[in-house]
Amino acid sequence: MSALGGQTFEDLLTSLAAKTPTPGGGAVAGATGALGCALAGMVVSYSVGKKDLAPHRERLESAGAELERWRAEFLRLGDADAEAYGRLNALQKLPPTPGDPARAAEMAAAVEGALGVPVRCLRLSVELVKRCLELAPISNRYLRSDLAIAGLLGEAAAKAALWNVRVNLPLVEETARRGALGGECEGLAARASELCARLATACA
Repeated sequence: MSALGGQTFEDLLTSLAAKTPTPGGGAVAGATGALGCALAGMVVSYSVGKKDLAPHRERLESAGAELERWRAEFLRLGDADAEAYGRLNALQKLPPTPGDPARAAEMAAAVEGALGVPVRCLRLSVELVKRCLELAPISNRYLRSDLAIAGLLGEAAAKAALWNVRVNLPLVEETARRGALGGECEGLAARASELCARLATACA
């Protein structure tokens, strides 16, 4: 079990509110995505076995297993974000050493780590909203509101992850890399919002 997933909800809220650098926004992004997966999983649970949805049983069961894996992955990403930020923060507090290739390489690796986690969270969030949209016509119609909320949580996780990308993106020294990654992530967040809007229509 991840450190994030091993806490009670009350303990998580307390640790988030504390005057400590972690857990922070990255943990919230991961936890939000995990909540979305869990809620969508409930929709699947109430759909599998219904007679009128029998033709979709295989797709529903596959989606349920996928959502369970993603829930664990979101929690893992929440933990990984704290670790990555901790490494970057520790390096930033050290005295500057201009011209030190080892330090430069270490900092570059730390920046990539701090960016890689929210980028993965952002991509997974888009997949979550997409899966919710695909579930809309084949799941229990009495849980449409829950499915719509799961999609909103996925969109929120995407937007939260985007902010975590934005805050670290200026640390990328290569202009082309910075621009390409920023553009990709802005596009992913926009895609999550577009899918969520379609989900809202499908669930209305």
